[in-house]
Amino acid sequence: MSPRLVRDVSGAADHPTIALGRVGVLLVNLGTPDSTSVSDIRRYLAEFLSDQRVIEVNPLLWKVILHGVILNIRPPKTAEAYRKIWRTETDESPLRYYTRAQAEALQERLDPTAETVRVDWAMRYGQPAIRDRMAALQAAGCDRILVLPLYPQYAASTTGTVVDEVARYLLGVRWQPAVRTTPAFHDDPAYIDAVAVGIGRHLATLDWEPEVILASFHGLPRRYLLSGDPYHCHCAKSARLIRERLGWGEERFQLTFQSRFGREEWLRPYTDETIKELAKAGTRRIAVAMPGFVADCVETLEEIDIGVRETFMDAGGTHFTAIPCLNSAPESVDMLGAIARRELAGWWAADAATL
Repeated sequence: MSPRLVRDVSGAADHPTIALGRVGVLLVNLGTPDSTSVSDIRRYLAEFLSDQRVIEVNPLLWKVILHGVILNIRPPKTAEAYRKIWRTETDESPLRYYTRAQAEALQERLDPTAETVRVDWAMRYGQPAIRDRMAALQAAGCDRILVLPLYPQYAASTTGTVVDEVARYLLGVRWQPAVRTTPAFHDDPAYIDAVAVGIGRHLATLDWEPEVILASFHGLPRRYLLSGDPYHCHCAKSARLIRERLGWGEERFQLTFQSRFGREEWLRPYTDETIKELAKAGTRRIAVAMPGFVADCVETLEEIDIGVRETFMDAGGTHFTAIPCLNSAPESVDMLGAIARRELAGWWAADAATL
């Protein structure tokens, strides 16, 4: 059904017309720079690394380090990494491309007309911003909005900061929509099946068989775990369930963590060190899956498929493959559709004629 147009019952002529009656679904991913220019990269990193959920150190000290050192040194290196994987045909990062594709596919799956359910997408850092897309959904008549952070495993620095930003949006609006956020889906059967199917399909295209498959998740400082963050436990459970779904043993499918920086200890074992150790022990054929990322990005395409590949080959490996993330494959849309339908219960049903 179309959204209802509602005026103030007092009949005041200057009362704004307000649209109501739709349900919104907002997919949210981490973020992306607008281009590979150093200035755009610096702007993106400044927003990302200024989030106290991401960097949990003394904020005054960190501000000095960030603006005095990191934002002067890191942007050129990060820009070079993005240039290696940038989608020149659409002039955007892979993360933006695939997140938009996921939203478009989910729209077709839930409600192709967008008359009752409207699907949109946003980035926590960079554009399109969460606040802007929340406002757009409200303007389109969505008085109920489901926020779906695209992080299977919960971490305060990912899912937590998405919820923070949604709350900040709500603080600034007069008429707040009803809002739900989806829980972590690290052990959801739809997610486990989707990852397993994607891994199996990719391995079937190879003319060689990996001796070891790594399940490489984004790392976090170990002290986040000790402070109560469930991320490590969620990753371990996801890896175990995927391994069991594929019928493999622990030696064949191993859990590791990537993307660390700084001097403090991060979650172990480290992906790059594990790659070297496996090569030293005689392993020559390796595949790397990245189940914590639902869309390919700089961490999967540049860090793993380029950087870790090079590390392994230099250490004596002969065969390496990075398994694509879920992206907009059919099983990805199946997973997002299953999660959205479940979390929209009471607001919307696929076979309902009206809301």
